[in-house]
Amino acid sequence: MSNIKYILGSFGDPDEMMHGIEKLQENNITIHDVYTPMPIHGIEAKLGVKRSRIDIAAFCFGITGTCAAFALIYFCAVIDWKVNIGGKPSFALPDFIPIMFELTVLFCAFGMVLTYYASTHLFPGRAPRVMDLRATDDRFVIAVDAQENVSHTVIDGLLKDAGALEVKYNERKYISYE
Repeated sequence: MSNIKYILGSFGDPDEMMHGIEKLQENNITIHDVYTPMPIHGIEAKLGVKRSRIDIAAFCFGITGTCAAFALIYFCAVIDWKVNIGGKPSFALPDFIPIMFELTVLFCAFGMVLTYYASTHLFPGRAPRVMDLRATDDRFVIAVDAQENVSHTVIDGLLKDAGALEVKYNERKYISYE
């Protein structure tokens, strides 16, 4: 049993799965992850998932786009190709706000796509990694790290008492979905 990495409890109902999470947490058993075929309200708070910092990344990408647009416009209009048209100033900021806005949106969009791919390891061409193939269809799966100092029979019993339809042992970290 030393090469078992995860113990998977498969549930048919989200309420039973939430009860399973409570039972495991009452016994101080840490949960590696939970896989569900649909979003479940309140599961992040129950698992202790931290708030995402994706909004900070979006702001950084957006401000980078704004600064890049400002620098490019200033370089082109004031330094490199200064044109005197009817005595107007070379750098009239209100005229360039639409360009700065568009580059802000462009940098933010591309940056967020790259951030999403980097954080989820879902690069194009890579096969998705799932613990149990039915977790994307109709099952709710709780994955518990089997390397803990808790007996596997205790974890099995807790999952079955909570209403697990089946308990499996996963020897590899992920099953290739091909």
